Amino acid sequence: MTLSPKNAQQSLIQMTELVLPNDTNTFGNLMGGRLMYWMDIAAALSCMKHCAAPVVTASVDNISFENPIKLGNVVHIEAQVTRAFNTSMEVHMKVWGEDPVQQYRYKSNEAFMTFVALDPNGNSRPVPAVIAETEEEKKLFEGALRRRQLRLILSGRMKPADAAELRALFMEA
Repeated sequence: MTLSPKNAQQSLIQMTELVLPNDTNTFGNLMGGRLMYWMDIAAALSCMKHCAAPVVTASVDNISFENPIKLGNVVHIEAQVTRAFNTSMEVHMKVWGEDPVQQYRYKSNEAFMTFVALDPNGNSRPVPAVIAETEEEKKLFEGALRRRQLRLILSGRMKPADAAELRALFMEA
């Protein structure tokens, strides 16, 4: 089955949440687990939009929290598919906090997640390729293969010697 490629922009999801008391820790900051939950939902929606199928989370890359998001602030999550492989898709997410009273936005974090598309029987299924158009989309698209190889090495599904893209990165002078 040949699937028509889709522009990366077509998978863009923007999700907004308000940080309420039940979402915070004892310091009045948004709990990291709650943010990861919201990020997982936004990323899944982006992938479903790209492949028109149910998806499951396959991996979550390192999530570093640059700035805490406070009680009463707004969380903005932007998720977009960066590259599709055979049955999996990498999603890039950017997260901002916003103080609605002072009216300023600040970066909280960004991360990559990988999802696999499923057919009606719960088996993985092919996904459309991604067409990167903007400079940022092209940069993320090109880096996706290296990030994928690193994920596969860390999960034990690829030998470091077989990671040609990563080797080329470290062998360049």
